[in-house]
Amino acid sequence: MPARTLPKEAIVPLAAVAVQLAAALYFVVDGLADWAELASRGAVGEVLLECLVALALFVAVGLGAHVLRQTLQRAARQEEALQVARGALAELLEARFTQWRLTPSEADIATFALKGCNVAEIARLRDAKEGTVRSQLSQVYAKAGVTSQAMMMALFLEELV
Repeated sequence: MPARTLPKEAIVPLAAVAVQLAAALYFVVDGLADWAELASRGAVGEVLLECLVALALFVAVGLGAHVLRQTLQRAARQEEALQVARGALAELLEARFTQWRLTPSEADIATFALKGCNVAEIARLRDAKEGTVRSQLSQVYAKAGVTSQAMMMALFLEELV
């Protein structure tokens, strides 16, 4: 299993948890040292409170680290699901374009249309005339059995959902 890399956005929260952990450990050790020193003099109440606060900080750091870990794991799962969905969409596009017998140029135009581009944008991106794009888009719609960009998008959305 490949090792996961730490996302950049996790570095600051992880550093904050590390600093909090160091502070919590310092206060716990300091509280225990004070306890050992002051217990012999009978001043246990103040030291006990200091130790309890330090332990509460230590527990809070642990909970914060746990929540951060869960958040990072959830983000990793969502990224994996997004990659799967991207792959599924690419496979679906390829299968439908083959089924409809689109030419490479028509497939290119259909892809831009599915991304939400209008005729002018597709023409600009392909360095083509708008009339050519309209003609090819009409051919794509005819081969797909739809009459509009929205209907073509709906076909793919329905299959993915």
